[in-house]
Amino acid sequence: MTQITEKQEAREFHAEATSVWRITFGPLLWAVHFVVSYSATAVVCAKGGDVGVLRLGIGIGTFLALAGIAWLGWRAWQQWDTLRNRGWENDTGTSQDRHQFLGHAAFLLAAISFIGVVYVALPPLLIESCQ
Repeated sequence: MTQITEKQEAREFHAEATSVWRITFGPLLWAVHFVVSYSATAVVCAKGGDVGVLRLGIGIGTFLALAGIAWLGWRAWQQWDTLRNRGWENDTGTSQDRHQFLGHAAFLLAAISFIGVVYVALPPLLIESCQ
């Protein structure tokens, strides 16, 4: 057996902690986009504001959320690393398997979050008036 140095162990812990955060950021961006889009729509419609400005703001927010989620998905895809080693199964329980599994999970959550942001953005972007 090979011994793991403290520096290697710290590097591995940092990589796994980053992976766990990457799993949460896609759905978090989706949730923030949802709350901001619908809250802004409610406020603008209640105050009788300009729907055109609202649509522009939601469009910019949607673009930023989708760009962030796409970046997270790309990083997760790289972590999953299926193209290089063709390892579709992670059944041995090694640290490399856990690392790839977290990348797989983060990629799938990013894909779901991307679709969710698109669907959340449709109603506010398509409204023409608040009535």
